[in-house]
Amino acid sequence: MTYMKMQSKMKILKYINRNNQMACLAVAILLSTHTFGQSEDKTVIDKIVAKVDNYIILKSELERAYIQVQAGGDYNTSKCNILEGLVLNKVMVAKAEIDSVVVEEDIIDRQLDMRMQGVIAQAGGDPKKLEEVFQKSMEEIREELREQVKEQLLVEQMQATITEEITVTPSEVKRFFKNIPQDSLPYFSTEVEIGQIVKKPIVSKEERERITNQLLKIRSEAIDDKVDFQVLAGRYSEGPTAPRGGNLGDIERGQMVPKFESAALKLKNGEISMPVETEFGFHIIQMVDRRGNIYNARHILIMPKYSEEDYKVAANFLDSIKHLIEIDSVQFNRAAKEFSDDKETSPNGGFIRDMSGANRISVSELDPGLFFTMDTMKIGSITDPMRFTMSDGKDAMRIIYYKSKLPPHQASLDLDYQKIYTAALTAKKQSEMSEWFEDARGEVFIEIDPEYDNCHILQ
Repeated sequence: MTYMKMQSKMKILKYINRNNQMACLAVAILLSTHTFGQSEDKTVIDKIVAKVDNYIILKSELERAYIQVQAGGDYNTSKCNILEGLVLNKVMVAKAEIDSVVVEEDIIDRQLDMRMQGVIAQAGGDPKKLEEVFQKSMEEIREELREQVKEQLLVEQMQATITEEITVTPSEVKRFFKNIPQDSLPYFSTEVEIGQIVKKPIVSKEERERITNQLLKIRSEAIDDKVDFQVLAGRYSEGPTAPRGGNLGDIERGQMVPKFESAALKLKNGEISMPVETEFGFHIIQMVDRRGNIYNARHILIMPKYSEEDYKVAANFLDSIKHLIEIDSVQFNRAAKEFSDDKETSPNGGFIRDMSGANRISVSELDPGLFFTMDTMKIGSITDPMRFTMSDGKDAMRIIYYKSKLPPHQASLDLDYQKIYTAALTAKKQSEMSEWFEDARGEVFIEIDPEYDNCHILQ
């Protein structure tokens, strides 16, 4: 495979991998389409641009994906690249059907719950606001996303199966780098090592009592007044499962956070727990049934509300951590691992990693808030505690550490080993994927609209 052909194929794999997030991103696309669609030409008729067995790809789907890619700042990925990625996804889904590969319904539901939480967070944490924009109920929005989530889980499962045993050695990484023509070596923009220690506010005694009393009252309605738990979940729960009566479906032991699972597994069928506090909020849980290591449960979730005093307590805690770091009583990475509430960065000593897993990240990949904060800092400094919004839409406090800065440079093994390792692994996986597709194409029917003949799909 030539280097240029390999680069093309790597772009396709990159698109497929990015598609793992498309179910959630699709809501943002649809949201913008809905918001600005009032002046849309109603005479435009959608059409099928590709068929893979019984699966179709619509022109509107392709256009929305293209808009989303460009909105993310990627202007190099063409519609042909995107269409090929969509076709390859459909081939994997069709092949999964042939090979009887399935994703369990409860896994789909849980993944959908997580993505719906992210979508609600994008709407400012207000489900009613999302319903108003779409003019649909949360359940209808959820159903529109369900098939997308199911497809993406199938694609992930097929990709993992095909490439699960592939690794690269240091010598293969060096050979991969050596084979890149000098004039084709990537040029990296300014990169920084930047870390954070995050502290979420602690629920006050008064708020804990308020929620506990509310949940006890709801529990009493279920037990004493014989009101169906699912009805109560739909009425009171603030979690994404509320429209489904709080139903979580079948759960394997070890999938839920320990406090939730410990409380659930102590229950008999039909029994309702006392209030349980987890990192997500406060729950009461009803056990539906249990079969060995599998159990089925429902829950009602109430999320706490925090006062300014709660945020002040978190800020004071971070202030004390900052002081210990500055007097060399503790290293930043150790403090982050021990004290940070951010699960994404804490295991990495608080440092934000790029997509390749390297600690240095391009300044262009930083969120605006972090970028402008860093821009006012000196290398080696730590900020005072500041309030920010996390990816789940909730507010917390954090301190930021600016460790180092690397000027723009051409890729080298010494400076960019992790990035080159990831690229070499991706190329090797893509080679395996290409071979797999050559075999799979003989088992599925593929038809591309003549409008896209110039794309040379799968050639």
